[in-house]
Amino acid sequence: MDNRSLTLKNLQKELKSKESELRIPFKTLTKKEKDILAKTVKLTEEVGELANDILSILSLQRKSKLNKFDKKNLYEEFGDIILATVMLANAARVDISRAVKDKLKKLITEYAKDRD
Repeated sequence: MDNRSLTLKNLQKELKSKESELRIPFKTLTKKEKDILAKTVKLTEEVGELANDILSILSLQRKSKLNKFDKKNLYEEFGDIILATVMLANAARVDISRAVKDKLKKLITEYAKDRD
């Protein structure tokens, strides 16, 4: 497909014809892998909800969303992200305490040097 004939309709048609070649074979995923995938999607959803609240705090949302915004919800979204992260870590068998400790150490010792 050349760029001159690239319309959304043509793009949709082209991708549909290539779908089987592009598709990830989810049927081969184990129950554990599906659980990890579902928890990753949930975490992404929660991050998106926090992003919406941050836009509201900065008054960068449309008026209808700003009118419904409650700052208390921001606390819930941070909580949701932390809980979703821990649940994903559990599913992936990651020691979250170790992960945070190691990252904090790296942040303090290595990343701080980049600021100098």
